[in-house]
Amino acid sequence: MRILLVGAGGVGGAFAKIAARRDFVDHLVVGDIDAGRATSVAGSFSAAAVGIELDASSSASVEAALREHGCDVLMNAADPRFVMPLFDAAFAAGATYMDMAMSLSKPHPDNPHELCGVKLGDEQFAKAQQWQDAGKLALVGMGVEPGLSDVFARYAADNIFDTIDEIGVRDGANLVVAGYDFAPSFSIWTTIEECLNPPVIWERERGWFTTAPFSEPEVFEFPEGIGSVECVNVEHEEVLLIPRWVDCERTTFKYGLGDEFIDVLKTLNKLGLDSTEPVSVRGQQVSPRDVVAACLPDPATLGDKMTGKTCAGTWVTGTGKDGHHHETYLYHVVDNEWSMAEYGSQAVVWQTAINPVIALELIANGTWSGAGVLGPEAFDAVPFLDLLNEYGSPWGRRDG
Repeated sequence: MRILLVGAGGVGGAFAKIAARRDFVDHLVVGDIDAGRATSVAGSFSAAAVGIELDASSSASVEAALREHGCDVLMNAADPRFVMPLFDAAFAAGATYMDMAMSLSKPHPDNPHELCGVKLGDEQFAKAQQWQDAGKLALVGMGVEPGLSDVFARYAADNIFDTIDEIGVRDGANLVVAGYDFAPSFSIWTTIEECLNPPVIWERERGWFTTAPFSEPEVFEFPEGIGSVECVNVEHEEVLLIPRWVDCERTTFKYGLGDEFIDVLKTLNKLGLDSTEPVSVRGQQVSPRDVVAACLPDPATLGDKMTGKTCAGTWVTGTGKDGHHHETYLYHVVDNEWSMAEYGSQAVVWQTAINPVIALELIANGTWSGAGVLGPEAFDAVPFLDLLNEYGSPWGRRDG
């Protein structure tokens, strides 16, 4: 497998380090707008890997890079605004495509807190027939959330439940970054996008609908010492993916943000600093959201200042195989101390990066195959979870 990895940030860097320990990647090319950063990430994979300057917004440039280097896979580790040019470039070059976040949404113009506008992934699913007709695979939403959380949903449906009432993805952590009052452990650009957009919920009788940001708070008990964290509704791809392949009555996504984090996001929104529309500043056109991102530390650099654990998981309720009501939480916890010592990557980006590596290994060895635009739920979960254990980062299960 010859991979073009687009994006040499924290997740891209962790991807290269994890993939370097496996033998299914024949060649890795790392593309980034910063050629030096791309070369550095390529070097963490092997001396033979190549780093190149690449503009992720240019489908033509990305297609040319795929062809020049003979890459049969495009791994998208760039932020979500670049999904469509990369997705289209992979199709044009006849390459397999994979991402960890899907095409962006647009709120309903008149009733954003009840009705969906353009949903996450709509632009990609609109082209699903083209991919299927071409016999090519686009595996979308294959990070940790979305990604592993969707794998858990498929596993629960196949192996634990006869019927499912709700699939609720729940994400929480007790991570602390020393020396910073506010330092998100993941891309602030992406965090603003998913947290301030209207959250989506799916119900069998209503289909997809929206609520207000940070709605329906609940306290969820996370495992392995993380403890109780208040979680709120957040827009996320799982709600758009899971109901397409897993039979259930309801799907939700809730994230443990914390009051202080929510207050900061609300303030950014009030001041218009979450906007991606350029404004004129002393004759220069700049995006307020890009300015916010530039003012914050790069999440990839925070690992040595960070302590604690992060947990991604899927809580499922319904009727178990024994015919009785059952609920279970399938989860994956990463301790930052371990991920830094083992890989030199902070926990959140490492947890995101391991899942596309596993998925690509399953594609490379033929265990997973298909054509069209597919989510992780479209594939057998057991081989994936077995490999997760083999990679040295086991998943867990809590029944209750």
